[in-house]
Amino acid sequence: MKNPTETPVWQHGADLLVAQLETLGVNHVFGIPGAKIDKVFDSLLDSRIQIIPVRHEANAAFMAAAVGRLTGRAGVALVTSGPGCSNLVTGMATATTEGDPVVALGGAVKRADSAKLVHQSMDTVAMFRPVTKFAVEVTEGCALTEVVSNAFRHAEQGRGGGAFISLPQDIVDNPVSGLPILPKHPVLLGAAPDSAIETVAGYIGRAKNPVLLLGLMASQCENSAAIRRLLTKSHIPVTSTYQAAGAVGQEHFPYFAGRIGLFNNQAGDRLLRQADLIITIGYSPVEYEPAMWNSGGATLVHIDVQPAEIDNSYLPDTELVGDISATLDKLTARISSPLTLSSESAAILEDRHKQRHLLSVQGQKLSQFALHPLRIVRAMQDIINSDVTLTVDMGSFHIWIARYLYSFRARQIMISNGQQTMGVALPWAIGAWLVDPSRKVVSVSGDGGFLQSSMELETAVRLKANILHIIWVDQAYNMVAMQEEKKYQRVSGVNFGAVDFKLYASAFGAAGFAVESAELLEPTLRKAMDTQGPALVAIPVDYADNPLLMGQLHLDQIL
Repeated sequence: MKNPTETPVWQHGADLLVAQLETLGVNHVFGIPGAKIDKVFDSLLDSRIQIIPVRHEANAAFMAAAVGRLTGRAGVALVTSGPGCSNLVTGMATATTEGDPVVALGGAVKRADSAKLVHQSMDTVAMFRPVTKFAVEVTEGCALTEVVSNAFRHAEQGRGGGAFISLPQDIVDNPVSGLPILPKHPVLLGAAPDSAIETVAGYIGRAKNPVLLLGLMASQCENSAAIRRLLTKSHIPVTSTYQAAGAVGQEHFPYFAGRIGLFNNQAGDRLLRQADLIITIGYSPVEYEPAMWNSGGATLVHIDVQPAEIDNSYLPDTELVGDISATLDKLTARISSPLTLSSESAAILEDRHKQRHLLSVQGQKLSQFALHPLRIVRAMQDIINSDVTLTVDMGSFHIWIARYLYSFRARQIMISNGQQTMGVALPWAIGAWLVDPSRKVVSVSGDGGFLQSSMELETAVRLKANILHIIWVDQAYNMVAMQEEKKYQRVSGVNFGAVDFKLYASAFGAAGFAVESAELLEPTLRKAMDTQGPALVAIPVDYADNPLLMGQLHLDQIL
């Protein structure tokens, strides 16, 4: 350019788009090219951004979601028009429900063709609007940077979620003038008003059986640290949804009643039923519906970055809306002395800790083959140390893991309970590994869920990702099966055939392992864990005790 004050002209809109992504600090773009969007892929070659070609568009969104959840900065998916976009919908719905910031860029036909019945013409903005926080089409090249900047702001601010941008082919192919918009500092919230915090401090001072219920936003690192400071001073009993795994530190385990979700029968549920004060922190009803845990007899406090989503069973008496960690620290400062546990709360917590000890001591003695879920959880606990990230798919195993596998690092575990989407674990693991290649990532699925995204094993091999994927094998959609059996006393549409997963892994170039007897479980897991690069281990599981998950399960019924 001759004059530095002149607005530069870019040969292609795609070049300005990529420059904007670079300015926003994007490191990876996950996607699949096509004719309507291939100029963006071409422009990416001249940038510092790494292109990660995937094998299905939904998995691009899952990988981007892992980046978003673990960094707080939106991951990016890039797909072509028509089915490229429609394949992305499940991934974006999952990201929005789970609070994961993702920006999806979808190709579209030329603007002149948008009202015609032409190849891959589709109203993708209307399709994405219900499952994202922000969905627009760029209608003028000069608006490219504005739209992209706003998409990132919507995806990242408050409770995260998906944002979608439709990019007509002529917008990305034709010349455009403009400058990348420099990123602004994140919008910082202050603490909730002092008067409201004072009110909640009064509730705590008068309560006999207060309980903290932690949700997804509680597991953000700064919020988790503030919760730990609150627990140190208050000794208030605490439970969490599956998505808040790792928010509570090991030093506060005496007050932790475990995780709750899906079925109302856990120690945390019992605490909530007898509570006179319930304080939710970073919680959304999509994580565990309020009717399952809120009897309406307790004073209810909502602490979050946004006002409560009102539900007939979720009508807070007081809302502390603002920066969660700052609000909690102000609340902590107003607590004068630790809570003296009621006998009811103390008994629930003591029983929970006895069950954990029972599993630790006795779990390895479950010697039947195929293996009991608790035997596998017990073996997994030994390999999931604080340096390992764990991603968990959807299925019966997800309940056993959520209830009985412990984590004490914020966001160490990625687990779904919003859309309960199958197939997320492996693509999540790839995204998590790219965020921090120094950490081993373990992902877990059933044989049903694995085959919904198993094509990404090739992506993991191509990237040399240090990932171990564990498959619980039972040749059925067993989480569905146990619910059908309870409702109808028979099952329908849940059984499928066997796969040689060890051979399957080898066909992709990954290391394959299979557990062939109970006594080989631990040594096989350790060998697979020690493998550098992608590895897969198949473990036959016996789900005969699954019906107990739906009742008042106490581990001495099994161990």
